[in-house]
Amino acid sequence: MLELIIACVLSYVIGSIPNGLILGKAVWGVDLREHGSKNIGATNAWRTIGKPAGISIFVLDMLKGFLGAGLGIYYAGGFPDHPEYGVICGILAVVGHSWSLFLKFKGGKSVSTGLGVLIMLMPVVAAIVFLVWLAIVFVTRYVSLGSIVGAALVPVLALIFDMPMVYIGFGTLAAIFIIYRHKSNIERLLNGTESKIKAAK
Repeated sequence: MLELIIACVLSYVIGSIPNGLILGKAVWGVDLREHGSKNIGATNAWRTIGKPAGISIFVLDMLKGFLGAGLGIYYAGGFPDHPEYGVICGILAVVGHSWSLFLKFKGGKSVSTGLGVLIMLMPVVAAIVFLVWLAIVFVTRYVSLGSIVGAALVPVLALIFDMPMVYIGFGTLAAIFIIYRHKSNIERLLNGTESKIKAAK
């Protein structure tokens, strides 16, 4: 139980690390909170600074979720008898990203971090979701649309692949959470005012 508590705390702290803010300032001299959508995530970094920033922040934010879920599975002893440990710690990494300890409990929309959790828990589902996201973004240039559709697919695919109920529950909650975090994007998509991602710099 002590290991699980430690894993939970570490997962939240890891999730709270504001990679976009740190990298944007340290490498490119840009505070993402002052540009574009004011979000410190990969999409705003791509639009504001360029492809290298966007990809770097995407990977680092994804690793937060991957490590968080991994702490629950391997450090806290969740594998194979307690799959819920990975889910709990993964959720805490996502919570940390969305309500960062270092940003006065503000943060990003958690798509990258959520994908990292998914890769650790359900790698096949994660691969399919990522490919769908990539295809939608490539065709439409709407990152938000790819994220919304990808999130909605997670619980469906988890059911199709007969994943543990706790994973299906996680997928459902994650989908609801991510779609809710994109409510302003959904409004702009419906109004035709959503920003498209441009070709990389």
